[in-house]
Amino acid sequence: MTVSLPLVVVLGLFAWGAVKFLGVRTWIVVLIALFGFWLSHTFLAPAIESGTRSGVDVINDQHD
Repeated sequence: MTVSLPLVVVLGLFAWGAVKFLGVRTWIVVLIALFGFWLSHTFLAPAIESGTRSGVDVINDQHD
């Protein structure tokens, strides 16, 4: 059985787990999310997206 989850859902679950179980402050999670949003509007966005897609492809290929 294959389950497909968007990367943003997985990252959201990690953020929730960090706040709940590791004691990370909520404002830090919000600050990191805002930094990611700001970073997505820079010249680095295509490189970050390409790297993320390559990493996800590597992980997906290992499970085939």
